[in-house]
Amino acid sequence: MASTEALLPVTSRQDPLSESRSDQIPETRRKRPIKVHLAVCSGLLLIALYVTLIVTHDGSTAQNGAKDETYTESRARLAGVSEKSNDGVWRLSDDGKTEAFPWNNTMLSWQRTAFHFQPEKNWMNDPNGPLFYKGWYHFFYQYNPNAAVWGDIVWGHAVSKDLIHWLYLPLALVPDQWYDANGVWTGSATFLDDGSIVMLYTGSTDKFVQVQNLAYPEDPSDPLLLKWTKFSGNPVLVPPPGIGAKDFRDPTTAWKTSSGKWRITIGSKINRTGISLVYDTTDFKTYEKHETLLHQVPNTGMWECVDFYPVSKTKVNGLDTSVKGPDVKHIVKASMDDTRIDHYAIGTYDDSNGTWVPDNPSIDVGISTGLRYDYGKFYASKTFYDQNKKRRILWGWIGESDSEAADVQKGWSSVQGIPRTVVLDTKTGKNLVQWPVEEIKSLRLSNKKFHMKVGPGTVVPVDVGSAAQLDIEAEFTIKKDDLEIILGEDSVEADEEFSCQNGGGSTVRGALGPFGFSVLADQSLSEHTPVYFYVTKGKDSKLKTFFCTDTSRSTMANDVVKPVYGSFVPVLKGEKLTMRILVDHSIVEGFAQGGKTCITSRVYPTKAIYGATKLFLFNNAIDATVTASFKVWQMNGAFIHPYSADDL
Repeated sequence: MASTEALLPVTSRQDPLSESRSDQIPETRRKRPIKVHLAVCSGLLLIALYVTLIVTHDGSTAQNGAKDETYTESRARLAGVSEKSNDGVWRLSDDGKTEAFPWNNTMLSWQRTAFHFQPEKNWMNDPNGPLFYKGWYHFFYQYNPNAAVWGDIVWGHAVSKDLIHWLYLPLALVPDQWYDANGVWTGSATFLDDGSIVMLYTGSTDKFVQVQNLAYPEDPSDPLLLKWTKFSGNPVLVPPPGIGAKDFRDPTTAWKTSSGKWRITIGSKINRTGISLVYDTTDFKTYEKHETLLHQVPNTGMWECVDFYPVSKTKVNGLDTSVKGPDVKHIVKASMDDTRIDHYAIGTYDDSNGTWVPDNPSIDVGISTGLRYDYGKFYASKTFYDQNKKRRILWGWIGESDSEAADVQKGWSSVQGIPRTVVLDTKTGKNLVQWPVEEIKSLRLSNKKFHMKVGPGTVVPVDVGSAAQLDIEAEFTIKKDDLEIILGEDSVEADEEFSCQNGGGSTVRGALGPFGFSVLADQSLSEHTPVYFYVTKGKDSKLKTFFCTDTSRSTMANDVVKPVYGSFVPVLKGEKLTMRILVDHSIVEGFAQGGKTCITSRVYPTKAIYGATKLFLFNNAIDATVTASFKVWQMNGAFIHPYSADDL
């Protein structure tokens, strides 16, 4: 059994790495011996790679700590990751004739969220090592303390009693060693058998090599975990032979094997095949690498932020990461570096050899038609088991969709999604169900109930006052006579090719949709963001339902990416169409059919702000009348601020 003492730095002997360069990292112990000449060749190749990096790249910072866009991008490429910036965002055209939108402080100030977690200022990305410890929820996150763009990554740290109200704590981990000199990157927490905590994280070395490092609380009796100690023998893992120096990152929470060892997986790639490497350990200092992979999928590229956890086939509570058995399925999730999409799949785990097989290979991890946590802006997600309430909680990084220049002007970038519970859909067994944590209801203020019948081509204002902070729960029914006519009418053509992305958005009318809500709208609807259902008729005369969010008319600004998001949503026989929408200034989170399909969007209105923000109900179907029954709550702001002794 691993104990806290076994993880303390070894002080009785000299640290063998204290005087070494980062290209002199000792090799990991393997289950099978490797021929000497292969190890030597691999080592020479790795050293050559380091020399090439030194010769061809310049990692120096701009004067006075300032970082222009060119510097940020080149440093990220040098480090071996995407810029983790605003992917695909609008940029000024090369001809110089297009001008950026003239944002002002009034508009930009409105964009800051009221009840989503975000730092006081500057850049944030991946969630790291979330856990519950001695009465507090801890949240660590990738953070740039110096600017509103990616770079200088450290671990920010915050704590909460309820996952809603947060206290900012001092930085947890900073790049102060050669093995993390270019960034303290993503990692995960593991509770040992004695209740103590270990944290594994990726460091980008002084030579931009991705290595895995060990840290643990300096004072385990401190419920706030204010100080962390890095293991003197770091790094504990380095890229194995055949894996690129920049393709080895984001260790998972460890789980216990049947033999009593701890097991982790780490994302990587071989050519264009995304893979998850497997390692066993007893003390988190030394590791045995499996010759087999947990999983691999060709043509998916680099796998980041891999997550692996069990879900119950029969119950709706969460499971500790080490649970296994006949009533358990396992989830493999990976963040696709090429597409910035989080994909997951459901499958079966073999503990004896550390491999996992998907239930349905046609929707395997990373395949474009495969399952996703969220069909909008949602990336680098991480789950943890909340032993306090016996649930699994999902965190997801919600990046920006505006220009980097606008982020610099407003002084911050990115938020975290509202934490979600995640369970297997026990009715189908084919998808996960996600739902905002119950604690979010504590922010609900006054509410209004509505019951409206909306005819084809109708838009109805919903009188709720200011509509910048809302929680909406709604159910829709399509008039039975209209359904029977459409299903039995040969003149209504089947639409087998429809998708939210290619369907033209909420203005394209069909027999049975779109219908839903326009949020963050101004009075004239010159700016609005529709969140809606679209029902199509298949060739077999069966209905197929899609859940979509259309941001194409969300803002008058020209430096914002405005896609139409969405996907098919399963609707079982006898179910009504239901949706929940959380609106919080520049973020909109939608949940259809109890969380079977989720969509997160970033929205940047220029007119529909402050008191001008409105809510509308609409039905843009050609033939169907829709009845909507719904409640709308005004939402209070969360208390998120730096901690003081009074808070404790």
